[in-house]
Order: sequence, then structure tokens, then C-alpha cells
Amino acid sequence: MKHHLLLKSGLLVSSLFLTACGSIQEKPAENYTATNPVSTMTAVSASGSIYNTQSALSLFEDHKAGRIGDILTIVLQEDTKAKKNAETSLNKSTSIDTGMPKLFGRPATINGTEVLSFNVESDTEFEGKGDSQQSNQLSGTISVTVYGVFPNGNLQVRGQKFVKLNQGEEYIQISGIVRPSDIGANNQVLSTQVADARITYSGTGAVADSNSAGWLTRFFVSAIWPF
Repeated sequence: MKHHLLLKSGLLVSSLFLTACGSIQEKPAENYTATNPVSTMTAVSASGSIYNTQSALSLFEDHKAGRIGDILTIVLQEDTKAKKNAETSLNKSTSIDTGMPKLFGRPATINGTEVLSFNVESDTEFEGKGDSQQSNQLSGTISVTVYGVFPNGNLQVRGQKFVKLNQGEEYIQISGIVRPSDIGANNQVLSTQVADARITYSGTGAVADSNSAGWLTRFFVSAIWPF
């Protein structure tokens, strides 16, 4: 009786462990929290002047992001498509026939049966075909903050947006480099104009778990599985 209880307990623990492994939620690898502006008092004390570039407002220019901590809106217009086809065909045939060899001028036979003649035929065929197609589309807007300014004026930006749903949480993260001249009068820039862009769109929860294979399935489709 004790052995049956131990066996059932072990199976239950194993099932819970496998279920937990198969429903690991994906979290953001990096945290792109908003960057705070540089302190006004720090900038004044460092320069010794009353004029402060960190809080100055231009009367003849649009209010666009340009300093650390400023907010910039990125318009997502990502549409990528990729397609690849590969096909290989190989055919090889081999035939060898020695006929009736002679030994000392006479056919080599034993009791009238040829012993040295043989015939070998080989036919090898291989045919492989591969087809891969991928399409991604992402649209919307996301506001980011400037966390660095290069000597040439280009801005390092990054930001994130989290949306809590009833069955989980979806998030989008973006980082990259923006040229000030690409920023429009409405303080927006297209995602296609962001250099070194890194865009992540994913989620957590029941819906995200249902779209991901478990660890046992991933093992059988990986290169480790020899069959």
C-alpha cells in the first residue's frame, strides 16, 4: 500500500513539474524605464551661468525632443517579408561486369561453374526540397524617452509599453538612434527611420503559453534529437 502511495505521489509531483516547465512565462530581457531629465540645479552649478540649456525654450522652433529625458513618439510601420526556396536533385548509376575472366588462357571454373565473373549494379537517387516563408507586420505608436545624446546631435532613445489583459499581459519595447532632422513638427518619427532599432513584441499569460510548445516538444524538433 505504501509503495502505491509513493508511486502516485511521485507521478503527481512529476506532472506538476512538467506542467510548470511547459508554462514558463516570458518576461522582458531588459527594462526600458523612462529616463529622468538632467537636474536644472546640477547644470547651473556646473556651468556657473544663469542660462541653462536643459530648461531653455526656443521661441522660433517646434517643441521636439532633443535633450535627455525628453519624450518622443515613434510611429511603428514595420512590414517585412522573406521567402526562400531550395531544391536539390542527385542521380548516380554504376554498373560493373567482368564478363568471363580467364586463368592461364582458360576460363576459371569449378565443376563447370564460373567462379571469378561477377556483375555489380548500383543506383543512387537523392531529392531534397525546402521552402521557407515569413511575414511580419507591426503598426501603432509608442512614446519613448531620450537617454543619451551623441556629439553630432543624434539621440539615443528607448521605451516600453505594457498592456494588461484579462488573460495575460502584452508588452512592446523599442530602442535605437534617432536623427533630429527626421523628427516631425508633431514630435513624431517613423520606426523605419530609427537606426540600430531593436523592437520586441511579446506577452505573458495563458494566451502566450498556448502558442508556445512545451519543453518535450521542443526537444523532439531540435537538432539534439537524432531521428
